[in-house]
Amino acid sequence: MAKDKHPENTPGGASVKDGELYESLREDGASKEKAARIANAAAQSGRDGVGKKGGESGDYEDWTVEQLHERASELDIEGRSTMNKNELITALREH
Repeated sequence: MAKDKHPENTPGGASVKDGELYESLREDGASKEKAARIANAAAQSGRDGVGKKGGESGDYEDWTVEQLHERASELDIEGRSTMNKNELITALREH
């Protein structure tokens, strides 16, 4: 199959390296940013390698509010300073 010569027509745009995976992730409810990160990581290291890459961070429910705030800060999630634990968990999962 020939590559699309118009990257703006590629699912996720020109910066997304695996448009098929990107579309699949979006259909499953992933945010645009998260789908693009995963699709690009898969294009670089292979789809099988992406799933094995993650660590053992535990469930967000087991984290303290301080830990959740710190992670939200790392990801630059807007409004994090006024969020409660449940709001932080939702924001982190949707990021």
